[in-house]
Amino acid sequence: MSIDDWRILLWAKALGEEYEEFAEEIYGKWKKLRYRNMIMSEETVSLLRTLRKQYQLGLVTNGPSNSQWEKIKELELEQYFDCIAVSGDFTYEKPDPKIFQTICASLGVQPFECLIVGDKLDTDIAGGCAADLGITVWIPLDDVEAEVLSHPNPQPDFIIKDISELLRLLGRPKKK
Repeated sequence: MSIDDWRILLWAKALGEEYEEFAEEIYGKWKKLRYRNMIMSEETVSLLRTLRKQYQLGLVTNGPSNSQWEKIKELELEQYFDCIAVSGDFTYEKPDPKIFQTICASLGVQPFECLIVGDKLDTDIAGGCAADLGITVWIPLDDVEAEVLSHPNPQPDFIIKDISELLRLLGRPKKK
């Protein structure tokens, strides 16, 4: 069953018998709105292009394969990354170090040579630490409690408020 068919079934179930006939139409509108609002800022795109001139970039994401790959394709992320690992394609996910080791192997680098940037302590930073990645950078989400922010566990190497601060940490990348 395709992801679209599955989602239409979910909408039909959520709407109940009285309104299930509208499930396909509602799903189409939901999907259109979802991707209209799920865009990368020009600043993020520029950052990825700048970084890719000097570094290999990998993306690790948790979730079912078909829905994550749909997002990756809709956002055209493949052009910015040398390697993408979707946990649904494996038998493990973040924070399991195996997913990080898999992407390191695909990139032909050792874990200690890598830096991870993530917004979740319990999966991104914990996984990066468990995989012995060289540097962990945490970008807390807006709703992170002050106590967690002041005493994160696990402790990342760096905490930044916005992805744009990453260049400052790395120093301005040089052109290849």
